[in-house]
Amino acid sequence: MAKILLVGATGFVGSAILKEALSRGHLVTAILRTPAKLTLEDDKLRVVAGDVMDAQLIAKEAKGQDAVISAYNPGWTNPALYEDTLKAYTSIIEGVKAAGVQRLLVVGGAGTLFVKPGVTVIDTGVLPEAILPGVKGTAKVYTDYLKPEKALDWVFFSPAGHIAPGERTGTFRLGLDDLIVDEQGNSNISVEDYAMAMIDELEKPAHHQQRFTIGY
Repeated sequence: MAKILLVGATGFVGSAILKEALSRGHLVTAILRTPAKLTLEDDKLRVVAGDVMDAQLIAKEAKGQDAVISAYNPGWTNPALYEDTLKAYTSIIEGVKAAGVQRLLVVGGAGTLFVKPGVTVIDTGVLPEAILPGVKGTAKVYTDYLKPEKALDWVFFSPAGHIAPGERTGTFRLGLDDLIVDEQGNSNISVEDYAMAMIDELEKPAHHQQRFTIGY
């Protein structure tokens, strides 16, 4: 049983991670700007009202936790999507370090994964213009905020190119920097299997100060 601080617990990926963590008996503290959005009730869940932009709040709630998992996303329709992503991760990283917690697991994006040598998903030009600010913000968190970070035992967990509701199969492949595709060239993962792999990493750390990825 681990004690986890979870950021972004009501989001698409964060809510799946929350359910997976609770189902395995972990104690979760969730920081939410609007606690009423979280309708799930569990005696292993503690909800704290607050803003992730507040590094002191992150530090306070992270203190004594075994790990922090961030599934933060300011919302794909947020006009300040790029800026808010960077502001939030500045706060999260600062807060986690101030709390003395070593382990930080970040829900990453697929944008910086390589589709062939020297070419990332972002480079291909296939991503819709509307989501690029978020994709580029998350990419910058990886390249500029986490990769140089030596004080934390962080991981940046990139999903497959397409992540959607589905089944918790437990049958998937893990990799590092290359987009995982199937025999037809498709890159998919269910959010349930992604959450399962994230909590697997929490329980049995296999990646340290690096990115890894998942796909079928």
